[in-house]
Amino acid sequence: MKKIRPLYDEHGAEGYYRTFADSYENPHFPEIKALLEGNFSTFDCSAVLDFAAGGGEVTQVLQDLGVRNITGCDPFTFDLFEKNTRCACLRLSFMDVIKNGLPGRYSVIFSSFALHLCPVKDLFSLSWQLLEAAPVLVVLTPHKRPELEKLEGIGLIWEDFVVTEKGKKVRMKAYERRTG
Repeated sequence: MKKIRPLYDEHGAEGYYRTFADSYENPHFPEIKALLEGNFSTFDCSAVLDFAAGGGEVTQVLQDLGVRNITGCDPFTFDLFEKNTRCACLRLSFMDVIKNGLPGRYSVIFSSFALHLCPVKDLFSLSWQLLEAAPVLVVLTPHKRPELEKLEGIGLIWEDFVVTEKGKKVRMKAYERRTG
């Protein structure tokens, strides 16, 4: 598998996904799996959205745990997601969601290795729209970003992490809207 970071640098994130959408694989699948399995009992998975779903890594783990009501959302890898998971996939970008919100309501939204790619100026609007569609947003990330807990009206419920073979943390953070 090719390293993703040099390809992001060469093509940009959007260009990378347009070029490599059919062959994308998240190199941190073991960490994603460990975090989802270790925290599964904390989620209401009655209606899941896998946002910026990639090849469906989150969905595949949730399916293995018995979750069936899952929808994906990715403007680039939707074909790969549908092939890997046999679940429907919305074709909405960050900007589509910012401008129009999401169709439907969900019990939880998972976003794995994606929200750190959202421009900082758009992060609040995107996060707010996601939290309009679900009471909980769970973010998996290979570093500290995004730090949604620093945004007005968004609160961190809890955080967990696992350490990769290289000693880096992969984080899982759960967020909710906060008013008042």
